[in-house]
Amino acid sequence: MSIEIAPSILSADFCNLERDLKAISNADLVHVDVMDHHFVPNLTLGEPIVKRICEVTDLPVDVHLMIEDPDRWAPEYAKLGAASVSFHMGATHAPVRLARQLREMGCKACFAVRPAEPVEPIFDILDEFDMILIMTVEPGFGGQKFLDNQMGKVRRLRDEITRRGLKTKIQVDGGVSPKTAHIVAEAGADVLVAGSAVYGAQNPAEAIDSIRDKAAAAYKD
Repeated sequence: MSIEIAPSILSADFCNLERDLKAISNADLVHVDVMDHHFVPNLTLGEPIVKRICEVTDLPVDVHLMIEDPDRWAPEYAKLGAASVSFHMGATHAPVRLARQLREMGCKACFAVRPAEPVEPIFDILDEFDMILIMTVEPGFGGQKFLDNQMGKVRRLRDEITRRGLKTKIQVDGGVSPKTAHIVAEAGADVLVAGSAVYGAQNPAEAIDSIRDKAAAAYKD
C-alpha cells in the first residue's frame, strides 16, 4: 500500500475553487465535505458545486457526507461522478444496503466514525466497505486540534483488516499536518485528509509532498 493525500477544499477559497483545485494537482484525491446544518452545525455545499468539481478536476473526488439521510442522498453524489462517498455511522439506517448500492454504481463505499463512536461494531460488516474514515476532530468545522486519542481506534481497525486479509483503506480526517502525519501513518492510516495544513501553506503542493513524505516514512505496510 502507499500513502494517499486528500486535501480538503473546506479550507480552500470558495470564490476561487477551480484555482485552488489546480493548486493540489499532485494530490491523490480531493476531499469534499458536504454539511447540512442538521447532522453537524455547519452548512457548506451541495450537489451543484460537487457536480462542477467533478467536471473540472482530474483528481478522484472523495465526498464526505455529514448530513442526515445519507441513504437517500449518497447515491445522488455517486451519480454526479464522485469516486468515493463516506457516510456516518450515526446517520444511516441501512449501511450495508447503501454500501452495496454505491458499489454497484461504481463508487467506493466508505463508513465514517466520529471520535465518541467505537469502531468495533462495524467489524462484522467491514468487508462491505472500501474505506473507513476515522475522524480525529469532531465533524463540522475545519482547523480543529488533532485528537491523538483516536490512534488506538486506528490501530485496532488496522489489526482487524490485516487479520482478515482485507484491502480496506483507513482514512483519517482532522488536524492532519506535517507535524501529525507520522502519528496517523504509524497507527495504520493510509489515506490522510488535510485542509488547513495544505491551503494555509504558502505552497499547497509542497505541503502535500511534505505530509506524504512524513507519513510514508512512518507507515508500516
